[in-house]
Amino acid sequence: MSNIYLGYHFTIEPKELGSEILVAELGEKAFESFTETENGISAFVKKDLWEENILDDIYILQSEEFKIEYTIEEIDQVNWNEEWEKNFEPIDVDGKCHVRAPFHEKTDAEFDIVIEPKMSFGTGHHETTHMMIQHLLEMDVKGLKTLDMGCGTAILAILAEMKGAEPIDAIDIDNWCYLNSIENAERNNCKHISVYEGDAALLAGKKYDLIIANINRNILLNDMQAYVDALNPKGIILFSGFYEEDIPFIDASSVEKGLTYVKKLQRNNWVSLKYVN
Repeated sequence: MSNIYLGYHFTIEPKELGSEILVAELGEKAFESFTETENGISAFVKKDLWEENILDDIYILQSEEFKIEYTIEEIDQVNWNEEWEKNFEPIDVDGKCHVRAPFHEKTDAEFDIVIEPKMSFGTGHHETTHMMIQHLLEMDVKGLKTLDMGCGTAILAILAEMKGAEPIDAIDIDNWCYLNSIENAERNNCKHISVYEGDAALLAGKKYDLIIANINRNILLNDMQAYVDALNPKGIILFSGFYEEDIPFIDASSVEKGLTYVKKLQRNNWVSLKYVN
């Protein structure tokens, strides 16, 4: 596979909310890296994985609530570290958890997570990851057998281990996420995280005390039964990756399968829900 990329440079109005939604939607396609720009975002996809209709079902591009324009350029090589050193800012979640890159100085936060950032989704900048971190910060997870489903950069698995959870399985269907999660677990000296490449089929026969599922509405609904089957009695499950208007669908499926609602967190239009078995 070649290292030639196509760069999509989007200008977005309004920028902040539009960028978050667009990154989430593009993240479900073959786009693998994103950088913030002055007027929007740039998204990068390997030319070998590009399809002419790659943007056809991106909902926000048809939304009248946003004005989005874009240009495309072919890029021979992309130095992701250089791109991110220019654009990546460390994240502070409630003063307790800091997520930073290797080129940032260490802080005195209780939980200091170092990742090699190559994409926005999963680095903590996105609302859903931020809320999941908030859930974990307020929970006692010591000794809980944990699953980080759709682990992305494995930030949530790393934080869970820092708070005493073990053992931890981190699963993602994307090969880049799988490799990057292994790298980040090692970078943070994690000893109890096992990373797997795959989907909910890997959960057959496994049981967990805590399941973290930060994916999207459709996948959550499709795999809900697999998550519930893998959850121990009195186990906890955290969902995110969807909007406020998706709550009735997620809640109906959860309750139907025996889960009990506990709590909701919300940032902009993104939400995260906590349930117990």
